[in-house]
Order: sequence, then C-alpha cells, then structure tokens
Amino acid sequence: MKGFLRADGRKGIRNVVLVTYLVECAHHVARAIVTKSDNENVQLIGFPGCYPNEYSLKIMEGLCTHPNVAGVLIVSLGCEGFNREQLANTIEASGRSVETLVIQKSGGTKTSIESGLESINELLVAANKFETVSMGLNELVVGTICGGSDGTSGIGANPAVGHCFDRLIEKDAICMFEETGELIGCEQIMAERAITPELGEEIMKSVAKAEQYYTHMGYGSFAPGNAEGGLSTQEEKSMGAYAKSGSSKIHGLIKPGDIPSQGGLYLMDVVPDGDPMFGFPNIVDSAEIVEMIASGCHIILFTTGRGSVVGSAISPVIKVCANPETYENMSGDMDINAGKVISGDATVQDVGNEIYDLVVQVAEGKPSKSEELGHQEFVLTYKKFEGTGPSCLPTIR
Repeated sequence: MKGFLRADGRKGIRNVVLVTYLVECAHHVARAIVTKSDNENVQLIGFPGCYPNEYSLKIMEGLCTHPNVAGVLIVSLGCEGFNREQLANTIEASGRSVETLVIQKSGGTKTSIESGLESINELLVAANKFETVSMGLNELVVGTICGGSDGTSGIGANPAVGHCFDRLIEKDAICMFEETGELIGCEQIMAERAITPELGEEIMKSVAKAEQYYTHMGYGSFAPGNAEGGLSTQEEKSMGAYAKSGSSKIHGLIKPGDIPSQGGLYLMDVVPDGDPMFGFPNIVDSAEIVEMIASGCHIILFTTGRGSVVGSAISPVIKVCANPETYENMSGDMDINAGKVISGDATVQDVGNEIYDLVVQVAEGKPSKSEELGHQEFVLTYKKFEGTGPSCLPTIR
C-alpha cells in the first residue's frame, strides 16, 4: 500500500486539511469555511472551552500533526485562553503548512470566512505536493473501541477484532485498546499479559483508579441500553470489552496523546488523574475515538451490538456489528457483519480475518461506511492527566 510521507517520517493513509477552532465562539466561522469549501478532504475539529487546559493542547497538537493531516487552518476568536501560538509552532515544526485566522483582527464573521476560504485553497495546493511512498503494515496504527454493547458483543464482534489485532501485531503494527473504566474486573488477567512485572502493576493501578473515579462520580459505564441489550453486570460487559484486545502481550500503558514508537499492543488509560474536576470521564464514544487518533491511529475499529452511526474526522472508522438483527436493520452503516458468528454462519476467526482484510483495504484508500456517509463526529473536552514513566511506557516516544 501507499502512504503520504510526512517530514517526521510517519506516513498517512489520508491527506486531510483541518480547520481547527480554538473556542466555541469561533465554531460557526470555522464550520462555514469547511461547508463552503465543499471538499471532503477539508474537515472540522475544535475545542469549545475558553480557559487553557494542558490536555486539550496536547490532544490538539497530536491531531494537527497526525500522519493523515497535511495542513491546518487555525481559527481563533482572539481572546480565548488556548495557546494558539504554541499550536501553530508545533504544526509548522512538523513540516506541515499552517495558517492562523483571528476573527477579531480580520473584520468579523463575513470577512473571516472569505479569508479562511482563501487560506484553504492555499493549504489544499500544498497538501497535493506531499509524496506518496510505499507503506507497510508495520507502519500502521489501529485502535479499537466498543459502543452500544449488548449480549452479542463479547461473543462475536469483540473477539473477532481481537483476532484481527493478533494478526496485525504479528506484522509489527501498533494496536491499542482502551476504556479502562469498562475493564474493571479484568485487571489481573491484563497484568499477567504485560511484558514486564512493572507494567503489570501499572495496569492494575489504572483500573483501580477508574473504579475509584466512577465510584466518586456515582455513575459507571454500564448504561441502560446495555441492560436492554442483555448484559447483566459490569463484569460481564468488561469481559466482552476485554475480548477486543486479542491474546498478544501488552507492550505499554499509554494516556491520550502518547504515541507508541514500536509495534505491539497498548492499553490506553482514558480516565483522568487526580480528583474529578471536569465531569464524567468518558463523555461519549466519539471523545475516546479522538484520543486514540491523537495517539496516532490511522484507523479505528468500532464494535457495536445495539448499533452506532458515528465516524470521525481525520481517521476512518470501521463498524463491526455484533448483532445479526442490528446488522439487518442498520446495514448501511455497518462495514462488517460479525452477527454471522451468532447465527452460526462464520467463526470468530473467519470474521477476524474479514476485519483484517478490510483494514488493509481501507488503508489502501477504500472508504469506510462512515466516510461514505460523511460522518465526521468530533468531541474534545477538559481532562487532566499526569505524565507517565518508563514502567508504563517501555516503548514510547
């Protein structure tokens, strides 16, 4: 397959130009620029908050320098707390083209949109100059998340993704799974899979932190829809979510925005550190997709039993549907019918191989269903994370 070669040596499977707003007050102008550009490779991301947050800056830096991104238009109101100068400098240092539009300095809404469209045209010209080169599976980063889980998720879709992960890791790809808040009860078996005892201890701590956080908030990750779909306990849901990780050794514990530098399996800890400050830790599945993309994911595998329609900006989302009835009802949004495992028409390994083949095809340019439908959901909120040490991250840059 071919990839777009970036200055840092990483390769992208898409060639996107981002319009990035830095406060909700700039959202309308940024969205109007994207809409009027009428180009599927011009995509919108942004941060709604007004006061500064190290997490949001780190995530935005990771997104704007992602291998799938060729250039960025930053849209600022002008008085928000976001450090637009640092973001622009980070993008420029990565070898990408970047333009900054400050609405308060450019005459307001109408003239800012006009100026933004001019910048987009220039950024698209620069994007087309990126060279495409040979790209191996060992240079691919794939993440997985489950949403709208039901009693079928842990039987078909999730273990099939795990089988796909094992095959990708055999090719030295980077694979990551997350949702430590949905892995409560699985910490011991994950720790036993860690490549070092120290990493195993850190995995145990991360799940204990998640349990404490959810207890403090008074709300866990077990939703009414999960119960309606046949799940009975948090532990049952956890075992299903855990199945997505496959059987490979766990090479590291990362936090959002950390980018592994070597192939292997990584667990992402998405639950904030310290006392609760900004609300529920996992606001929506789309927020966790964003965090994995900020950590370098070229593709996201999204498993669902009840059904989900979300996609994402920047990286393709592949939907793996666990429930045969859901697949029949929502086949236009689903890429893989893992319900064939439930109906007895395929094995977990069969579906895992099908997912693996589709990952390769999407990496080669085939659009996922969510891409075809124009889904580009994006959520970025406030969080707080402490830095991780070498025990967590034996292979990270």
